[in-house]
Amino acid sequence: MKLSRRAMIRDGMLVVSAGMVMPSIFSRGVASAQTLAQDGAHFAQAAGDRTLIVVQMAGGNDGLNTIIPYTDPLYRQMRPTIAIPEKDILHLDARLGFHPGLAPLKKFWDQGHLAIVEGVGYPNQSLSHFQAMDIWQTLDLRGNGNEGWLGKMVAGWVDQDGHPFKALNIGVQTAQALASISAPVPALTNTKSYRLAGDPIDADGGSTRLQALMKLYNTYPKSSPYAALLDTTALNAQEGARQLREADALYHPAVTYPEGPFASGLKVLAEAIVQGLGLRVGYVTLGGFDTHANQQGTHAELMKTLSEGLAAFYTDLLNHGKADNVVIMTWSEFGRRVEENGSLGTDHGTAVPMLMLGNAINRGIYGEPPGLSNLDQNGNLKYTIDFRSVYATVLDRWMGASSKDVLGGSFGSQNFLPTP
Repeated sequence: MKLSRRAMIRDGMLVVSAGMVMPSIFSRGVASAQTLAQDGAHFAQAAGDRTLIVVQMAGGNDGLNTIIPYTDPLYRQMRPTIAIPEKDILHLDARLGFHPGLAPLKKFWDQGHLAIVEGVGYPNQSLSHFQAMDIWQTLDLRGNGNEGWLGKMVAGWVDQDGHPFKALNIGVQTAQALASISAPVPALTNTKSYRLAGDPIDADGGSTRLQALMKLYNTYPKSSPYAALLDTTALNAQEGARQLREADALYHPAVTYPEGPFASGLKVLAEAIVQGLGLRVGYVTLGGFDTHANQQGTHAELMKTLSEGLAAFYTDLLNHGKADNVVIMTWSEFGRRVEENGSLGTDHGTAVPMLMLGNAINRGIYGEPPGLSNLDQNGNLKYTIDFRSVYATVLDRWMGASSKDVLGGSFGSQNFLPTP
């Protein structure tokens, strides 16, 4: 098979950047070419083998029907149709309860490994999905940021010592939270996709294509500024794919994961942890939370998907003896309006609860509950906890990173994790 130089640059480089480890090269390749090896490293002081799993609930989760203020009469008054029936609520204390779809997580609450942070938001909250997501992910309250808070942290970790799996995003593209100017993070949908994509006409499984790509890289002058970048691209692509193939062959989940992309993504992250691939930050998204109409059925199914997936993941880690070093954090770009709308759904809101799960978590309800009787001019909750204080707690108390450096300021902390 003959491949032109132009075709290889057009197609081969695209395949590597989209499907393999093009992201991981920047921490070594660009760094060695431009003497930026220490870029971001001061953000990321080692904290043993601790891992953070971030779950994005995309679309704006209805926090009031997730963590339910079942004793507040205004809850049912403002939601006469979509309020969760009292008999179905899983009581957490004398004030709050879980949506019934979260039953698989209730046992972890009972065991002391789950925390809730109420009323999370930020000043002048945006009701735009994209702007709100950017704010949560880049920390720019104008919604114009280009580097993610996790990206800043992992810039000093990604591919250190030739290792591409310090951070891993499940999906077709890397989340903005993991975006880093110096060290973009690899994204994959499953373990089989982490390889050089062969042409359908290839009879050798892509071997010829890989050889041609390597030959092209080797023709690039070694003295050129980006020679290290190209060389490391090829080497890391092969090494990363090899590591993942070997891990995939040895990994045996200790539970049966539910069907669907969310649980499948969590299974990939569990494999990386159980097989010791060095994962420090894993990111997975569950979408569909924009429930403007007919919310009850949709939201119930999402709660079930979320809780069953997380329960399987956490139990898998427990059974493999890996749960002590993993903390799971959920977030959503905003909550929903308190009052239900005419379509049996809810419109874009503001403050939202976050869940924290792990052996290291101090069980409890943190933050201040936003009052249903003290809404803003749009009928939305007033936030009580700055989301950056939640991030700061995870950074300082779990990941061993300086929250002041990563977040660009001091935002306090919550006590769902113990002080080091």
